[in-house]
Amino acid sequence: MKMATQPSVIIVEDEAVIAMEIEMVLRDLGYRIAGKANNGLRALDLLSSTSPDIVLLDIDLRGSISGIEVAQVIREKYDFPFVFLTALADATTLDRAKKTMPYGYIVKPFNENDLRSTIELALYRFASQQMAKEPPTLEQINEGLLSPLSLREYEVLELLNQGLSYKEVGEQLFIGYNTVKTYQKSLFAKLGVNSRHQLSQKTKDL
Repeated sequence: MKMATQPSVIIVEDEAVIAMEIEMVLRDLGYRIAGKANNGLRALDLLSSTSPDIVLLDIDLRGSISGIEVAQVIREKYDFPFVFLTALADATTLDRAKKTMPYGYIVKPFNENDLRSTIELALYRFASQQMAKEPPTLEQINEGLLSPLSLREYEVLELLNQGLSYKEVGEQLFIGYNTVKTYQKSLFAKLGVNSRHQLSQKTKDL
């Protein structure tokens, strides 16, 4: 059973000052930096030897390999999300970027809230998609827990991991909004997590 840890990030940015600023903000927010690269070739080398939770990727990398080309490699070879860092880009570049299906965009200049919210949403979307592929059974989850989940807790867990709101979960299970929050609190305690993203990731890792 893997322990829930703070997400790790690879930063691919060719402007040193911006890369340093991103790193400082992410460390303040509690993220781990898995590595940094300032061009496409170094990014590909880093990706081949590291397993981050997410990649922040400059869309306009200088050099022979663009950020969009790096994104295409991530889509084809790896299983983690990426978010584009971008200034104002032309329509052609944005059209090419969209085809790689990024999990979000952070527009320069950015602030701490931009980074945090975009990364959290990207991680949550990715975890939800992974859970949707093959959710573990109640028995599989309980094998790794000291305090097993009840059937109702498992039902709430499945719906939360699908990205439903508290209200939507309550409507599905015919229970109240506050009851859903109580079940979520119990799930957090039993699984040793403190956010919905960590809940999805921990469930997948069990």
